[in-house]
Amino acid sequence: MSLTVLGIESSCDETSAAVVRGHHVLSNVVASQMEMHQIWGGVVPEAAARAHVESIVPVIHQALNEARVRPNDLDGIGVTHCPGLVGALSVGVTAAKTLSLVWGKPLVGVHHLHGHLVSPRAVLADSSEPERSLPFPYLALLVSGGHTELVEVRGPLEFQLLGQTIDDAAGEAFDKGARLLGLGYPGGRAIQERARTGRADRYSLPRALRDDPTRFSFSGLKTAVLRLVEKERDRLDIDDAAASLQQAIVDALAQKTLSVLESGSYRALTLVGGVAANELLRETLRQGAEQLGARFACPPLSLCTDNAAMIALVAEIRLAQGERDDLSLDCASSAPI
Repeated sequence: MSLTVLGIESSCDETSAAVVRGHHVLSNVVASQMEMHQIWGGVVPEAAARAHVESIVPVIHQALNEARVRPNDLDGIGVTHCPGLVGALSVGVTAAKTLSLVWGKPLVGVHHLHGHLVSPRAVLADSSEPERSLPFPYLALLVSGGHTELVEVRGPLEFQLLGQTIDDAAGEAFDKGARLLGLGYPGGRAIQERARTGRADRYSLPRALRDDPTRFSFSGLKTAVLRLVEKERDRLDIDDAAASLQQAIVDALAQKTLSVLESGSYRALTLVGGVAANELLRETLRQGAEQLGARFACPPLSLCTDNAAMIALVAEIRLAQGERDDLSLDCASSAPI
């Protein structure tokens, strides 16, 4: 029997609500704060929390209406409670607790990264694609503004961390690199667009920890971009610099991921998180996985960045297993995967 679940996500700068039934996404509403945070060149936690307060109720109403679902039709409510900005998380968690109490529906707290890891299994409501079936265990590369991790997915909600960044995340390297090049926020999209007409071999940028397949590092790359900008000044070709930066990040991610994929004899590889929207990274990993005889899967672009559909998917699995949380559910800025 398929469960119908309302998901709520407010861990950073997107307020989102979604309805999922049997891994099918019936609605997925996202209110982005991107334009507001562009003013400061990054996310301001206090401003993000205030914006969540303003958006949370309209977003939930819209998600239910688009899915043509009433509160009585729901089997439960899932909400992100970790990790993230505590002020932002508390808005979503408070809303979920309130609705759980008023509507008499089970509450499930969801780890944000678990949402990303299950996102390739989502099926959009307007898609004719069958439910995604991936052979366990498989390898997942999770890359976003705050996370860069290699994870072995052993079951629907069974994960083993294999490797991670020792300093900055890949998404942070995109954002700060873009800022140094004067390209604004969010950096990943800006870098990708300028890189389309640039030469990736124009500027030499480092790939750290080449011989260590399970540890990533991007702090040195950011420093190298800063020195490049200071050295070249007005001579710097922004398109070529963007292409060189993008290539350095993709090379570092792909080389290590494919090395672990091959050594672990996994039959499938998934790419998840906000940086999964990068076209070069998607194609590089797709080709590499195919050469190794492994299946490659990535969620639709609409499910790469933070969204409530992936949160509802996790909640659906946990509810089916009989798991519940009570009203003592709390928020946490960090939590092991």
